[in-house]
Amino acid sequence: MASEAEIILPIGTQKHDPAWKHCLMIRSGDRTKLKCMYCMKPFSGGGIHRIKEHLARHKGNASCCPRVPPEVQVAMQQSLEGAAVRKNKKVKLAEEANKVCSSSNQAEGGQADVGLQMIPLPEMLHDIPPLQVEVREEGMPKERGRKKRARYTSPPPPPPPFPTALEVGVPIKSYLGAPVDKDHVYMAIGRFLYEAGVPMDAVNSVYFQPMLDAIASAGPGYEMFSYHDFRGWILKRSIEEANNKLLRLKGMWSRTGCSILADEWTTETGKTLINFLVYCPEGTVLLKSVDASHIVTSADTLYELLKYVVEEVGAADVVQVITNNTENHVVAGKSLTETFPTLFWTPCASQCIDAMLEDIGKLEAISEIVENAKTVTGFIYNHAIVLNMMRKYTSGRDLIIPSNTRASMNFVALKSMACLKEDLSAMVSSEEWMECPYSKKPGGVAMTNLVGSLEFWSSCAAIVRITEPLVRVLKLVESNKRPAMGYISVAMHQVKQAIKMELVKISDYIPYWDIIDWRWDRQLPCPLHAAGFFLNPQFFYSIQGEVSNKVLSGMLDCIERLVPETKVQDKIQKELALYKSAAGDLGRKMAVRARHTSLPAEWWSTYGGGCPNLMRLAVRILSQTCSARGCDRIHIPFEQIHNQRMNYLEHQRLCDLIFVRYNLRLQQRQLLKTRPFDPISVDNIDTVDDWIVEKGELLSGADEDPNWMALNPPLASGVLSANSDDLEVEAFIAGLDDEVIRGAGQDAEDDDGIKEEDESHDGTSFTCNGGS
Repeated sequence: MASEAEIILPIGTQKHDPAWKHCLMIRSGDRTKLKCMYCMKPFSGGGIHRIKEHLARHKGNASCCPRVPPEVQVAMQQSLEGAAVRKNKKVKLAEEANKVCSSSNQAEGGQADVGLQMIPLPEMLHDIPPLQVEVREEGMPKERGRKKRARYTSPPPPPPPFPTALEVGVPIKSYLGAPVDKDHVYMAIGRFLYEAGVPMDAVNSVYFQPMLDAIASAGPGYEMFSYHDFRGWILKRSIEEANNKLLRLKGMWSRTGCSILADEWTTETGKTLINFLVYCPEGTVLLKSVDASHIVTSADTLYELLKYVVEEVGAADVVQVITNNTENHVVAGKSLTETFPTLFWTPCASQCIDAMLEDIGKLEAISEIVENAKTVTGFIYNHAIVLNMMRKYTSGRDLIIPSNTRASMNFVALKSMACLKEDLSAMVSSEEWMECPYSKKPGGVAMTNLVGSLEFWSSCAAIVRITEPLVRVLKLVESNKRPAMGYISVAMHQVKQAIKMELVKISDYIPYWDIIDWRWDRQLPCPLHAAGFFLNPQFFYSIQGEVSNKVLSGMLDCIERLVPETKVQDKIQKELALYKSAAGDLGRKMAVRARHTSLPAEWWSTYGGGCPNLMRLAVRILSQTCSARGCDRIHIPFEQIHNQRMNYLEHQRLCDLIFVRYNLRLQQRQLLKTRPFDPISVDNIDTVDDWIVEKGELLSGADEDPNWMALNPPLASGVLSANSDDLEVEAFIAGLDDEVIRGAGQDAEDDDGIKEEDESHDGTSFTCNGGS
């Protein structure tokens, strides 16, 4: 994480090396340096090649990254090997050119030799004739010594003439060195994607560029696989890869433990499906999808389903099962823990927090401000001229940025608008806007009035301050980088304290606290959350071990449940004394510094050797997530596999296809570091539709002719990095002060006299002046 004096610089689109996707460019003072995204190690010299060696774990010029994902390590190794191969080819080609020069010199004299050496190498390659595609009639014998070529019934149409270097600057080079028309390549890809009905967001896949590289390396005329290949051996091999990934993760479950995630959702046709996933710090994998429409209505049948999945995974490796928090799930979870006394049932933290945000958004004073904000965005995003103008004044940034749920989108969008307040104010006060015909339309007038209202912006800022900690906790529990179990207890305490500091009066902040308590504390007690706090060295040593009875009791519950052997329990009890006194390696200066920099589970793995039994337990607890939410399910036909009217063999194939597709998407979620995002895209309609639809009473009129072709595309500066969520999480954790940690550890809300209402207060829970 960058320090306060460090500024993260944007990485331009001209940076084509794949290693740029896995590092940060930092400016500290007058110096610019690079940082690894995974271990945050800074590099002052060596450039992107040094970063690539670091990620590939090549010993020598750079240290090896201890946290690089295996997929990234392999990709960097392949990139380094590819660079070496290309370099060798260039050297070999230059040597061959020199041999040609020498032979020409011997045959025609020294003058010819001098003239040939003056010709640049690329110009020599331009003289190489293009490869001819062999066209053979069926039944004709193939000539010996010839390379097998693609068969065509007729030759492909010739590409359009290549533009010269003067026309396009520096052209792309083909594998033969000849210039390639980039637009011709893009159009060929586009025609295929459009005709096949491939979703437009497919080009955002991390696997799209490797596919293009593989095709380009094969050269023209390469015989593509067939429809039956695609459904046959290619899918079989992909299933093998997915199963091998599953086996590798299973090898980690015995060490770190795992969480079974029941990601439950309702389809458009009303079916209730549950995707069962297994989480560990090394990755998440889909096991199966179940049609639970008639199962979730009964606690008994739901229990039987959960029991079956636990037995399939292996109860000895399961630390917890996370599900929804309805009454049937609570009853089924309790029965599950009675059957398997070595694991916990916990409600999904993401669902709880999202429900809190939804409840807060329904408060009258807040819903009014959110609706006014939607008036502004709805008008802007429905008129190309206005949207182009807005992006011009915001330097390409959008008012609407990605969020995983509709409830959180309200407050994420509100914060984004508040950050761009000055830019929007400059736009509506500009002569360009005054002369724009849309400024006279009802929607334009309403937008101008709202953007110019100090009361509106003051309310927006107050709402953002109240809800931003809760939005950050939502990002924390869904983080792929940092398991949330060691932080969730303190994080929820921080949310309540932030609301209290903002609103001050008991009668103002109590409605928000009631929402949080009703959604969070009404669930069964969660000892894992308490133990996560107790075993996190950053928190435990900050309060010098003075924890409440609730936290200590939760820790003891975890010892008794997760460690069934009484002899091991007794050993852990003795080792707790070493932890409390920071004895041995736990008290080393390195260990003390690492309390605030290492992940808690990694800290225990490194310094907990002196208390091995407690270390194993700590790693298992601190390695767990708090959320059952998987990745997006768009364009994956889960409902289709639960259709009974299907050929049995084809049903098996479809199940395997979805298994491969979803697990690849889970891997992509860990690898994807940039997220091109267009708010008006249909791919994002599930979460943003309320913000990009113009209100009916403010429609500009039927005489308008909306034309998306007049719309300028979002600029590169508007493309968000997925790493920004990680940075927000890190900033949130860094902002947890000792007072908040003490309050969470000692279970203190500082709520004496909390039920005493201020009789002079009018009863509202939010005021437009921000509660000040």
